[in-house]
Amino acid sequence: MTESTRRAIAAASPRKVVDEPPARQLGLRATRPEEVANVRPLEARTTRPTEGRAPKGSADINGYNAAVRYLLERTDFERMRAVKYNEATFKLDRMHQLLSKLGNPHQHIRTVHVAGTNGKGSTVAMIASMLQACGYAVGVYTSPHLVDMRERIQINGQSIEKAAFAEAIKQVAKAAEKAGVEPTFFEAVTAACFKYFAEQAVDIAVIEVGLGGRLDSTNVIRPEACVITSIDFDHVKLLGNTLEEIAREKAGIFKKDVPAFIFESEPAVEKAIAEVAEQAGAPLKIVNKDIDYSARFCVTEDLGPHTRVCLYTKNSRLEHLPVPLQGEHQAANCGLALAVVDHLKTVGFDCPEDKLTAGLAATRVPGRMQLVWDRPRVLVDGAHNPAAVGALMRCAGAHVPYDSMICVFGCCSDKDVPGLIDKVNLGADKVIFTRAAGNPRSADPEDLQKLFNERSGKMSQVAKTLPEALEMATRAVSREDLVCVTGSFYLVGETLKHLQHFDRSKGGKIPAQVPQD
Repeated sequence: MTESTRRAIAAASPRKVVDEPPARQLGLRATRPEEVANVRPLEARTTRPTEGRAPKGSADINGYNAAVRYLLERTDFERMRAVKYNEATFKLDRMHQLLSKLGNPHQHIRTVHVAGTNGKGSTVAMIASMLQACGYAVGVYTSPHLVDMRERIQINGQSIEKAAFAEAIKQVAKAAEKAGVEPTFFEAVTAACFKYFAEQAVDIAVIEVGLGGRLDSTNVIRPEACVITSIDFDHVKLLGNTLEEIAREKAGIFKKDVPAFIFESEPAVEKAIAEVAEQAGAPLKIVNKDIDYSARFCVTEDLGPHTRVCLYTKNSRLEHLPVPLQGEHQAANCGLALAVVDHLKTVGFDCPEDKLTAGLAATRVPGRMQLVWDRPRVLVDGAHNPAAVGALMRCAGAHVPYDSMICVFGCCSDKDVPGLIDKVNLGADKVIFTRAAGNPRSADPEDLQKLFNERSGKMSQVAKTLPEALEMATRAVSREDLVCVTGSFYLVGETLKHLQHFDRSKGGKIPAQVPQD
């Protein structure tokens, strides 16, 4: 290992850096110099795995499985390789027509709307956890799901029950027939979410934007507050080639007289967001500028390394609260969450500081910096753009001590693949490239390896499937090593599904084949 490489790795993850062990000790081979190919998506496999006849309409939805089949027959932009981002494709008129036939349930619930490139899910989770601890029934709508489609719709941390999910989808299908529209997958689930939350009379719902903001299906609500988390490059073919363009699309959720919250950002991004806020008539509050905020890193015996934040407003004096999620980047998300809850105090929500603090500490976010296996240690994180993967590598080094990291990596072909590869190279010691099953947007792992080989001298390997990749990785690591699965929420979800079949107490090598029940 060269001295420059050693310094780069040390800077990215504060841990002990050792020379690369021989390839034979790790069961990995070194990549050979080959011409770099364009990273191409894998072709879609067979039709979606649905049992029975796909429902043609609401009359055919007679249970949970039928509801899922109905949804899988909808257009699903989350899994499409090429999408036109315009008012024709992402048509809010269709969403309004659908909701009108359902009785406009979104108008009967109070909401918080969260957009952004990175940190949406974490910010949603912290807001919801604090409000729940204060005694409120809190709905949460997020995407994508990891294992079960019902994860997207939750009340106080509990996913919607199968029967309720099926009934909500059936009502949405009926409404679509009455309106004469064909909803997309995301539109149907979003409408079902609003219907369910209204029927359950939640006190407030925290709604995460699916894609962008301005044209997103969730952008039909008039919330109590709008939030934009960090802005970075992602979905550039859809949202724009500059951070300013992306920021403007995210800020499309702003509404007249609805307070909007962002964290202090680079001047160009702040200017773009401020211009949209002014045009919309939305009062903009910038945490760490308009709202007094501070953060400091510390280490304590009970919490280990973590960040503490302070936030001061006319209504609150929140001091030295531990950020519940790992990584220095989570401090900004925590500041945003605290600012939103502070604002909610002014519109009728009672949030005593002791309950708020307890709720913040109880925050959990599946699929982000989550240790899912003990022996060997397997960490999963849905980071899927360069900024997020870079933050993951720094965070893992600070919070999960290890000697060597084997990264199981797969991503979608429409991402900034070179940028992702560079961040993986910075933190991982060896890489196994693979793909998520059944996702036509998945990049070919052999192409990923070729690109990695041009940009790195580290060892790598290709696995055709995620289970095979896990078996390769866990067979090679020692007790002090770490397996990190990242690059895609689809890959993380498949990992969680795979590990559900095995006994955690046995540890050791994770078989590539799922055992038969």
